[in-house]
Amino acid sequence: MPYFAPETTTEALTFLRASQARIVAGCTDYYPGLATGQIDENVLDITRLAGCRGVSESSNGWRIGAATTWTQIVKTELPPAFDALKIAARQVGSIQIQNRGTIAGNICNASPAADGVPPLLVLDAAVEILSHDGVRTVPLKDFITGVRKVDLAEGEFVSAILVPPVSRRATSAFLKLGSRTHMVISIAMVASIVEIDAGRIVTARLAVGSCSPVAQRLTALEDQLAGLSADEVRQTDFAADGALAPLTPISDVRGSQEYRIDVAAELCRRVVLCAFGED
Repeated sequence: MPYFAPETTTEALTFLRASQARIVAGCTDYYPGLATGQIDENVLDITRLAGCRGVSESSNGWRIGAATTWTQIVKTELPPAFDALKIAARQVGSIQIQNRGTIAGNICNASPAADGVPPLLVLDAAVEILSHDGVRTVPLKDFITGVRKVDLAEGEFVSAILVPPVSRRATSAFLKLGSRTHMVISIAMVASIVEIDAGRIVTARLAVGSCSPVAQRLTALEDQLAGLSADEVRQTDFAADGALAPLTPISDVRGSQEYRIDVAAELCRRVVLCAFGED
């Protein structure tokens, strides 16, 4: 079957229209999912497309090319609000996977346990999508529609992740719990962006992964945290008053539904306290 690695988007879109090809970049999910000798479809590799590589900043925020690797994200100088994304990047598989795996691949794979999704949700990220009809942009929260399901039509591919301007005073954190510390599918994970002023929370954003088919922002809990001090955060019941209502965890070999809820609540507390300088 044809394998094509074009250098222009025009070539890529022409090939995609003619062949209904599978889009790939780092292939760290694609090849492991195949049986031996199974490649029976056209493959479009976007890693040579200039518009799909690297991180750039403008007055509109940041643009992260779809084929940008996790290692490249870690090495890029970014504001503290991106720290959660960098921490997650360091936990995506092994170093070899981080060197090959791409940010868009992690999102398009649409796993409930995709490490990159919660940090991007708290960044209010959007997905840039190309087709012969032009460019459209979809908020990340709407792009992933279910387990292994995304909002991509035939003839489209993701070209970049877009992040709007963020406060330079905001800090971020990412924590996940698994059965071991590295190369593990998480039981629960939480990303945060928190801005502190005069010892109190001005704004907080929280997103939880591995506890629902799609990672979820906890907007009700975010509202409850506004104005709290570190001591008040420690005393807050993070599972009270429906704060974790968007989560619908399953019970499986990694943990029960009840355990995942308890873990998510505690991880939320810890990532918020990270903004106050607590590890």
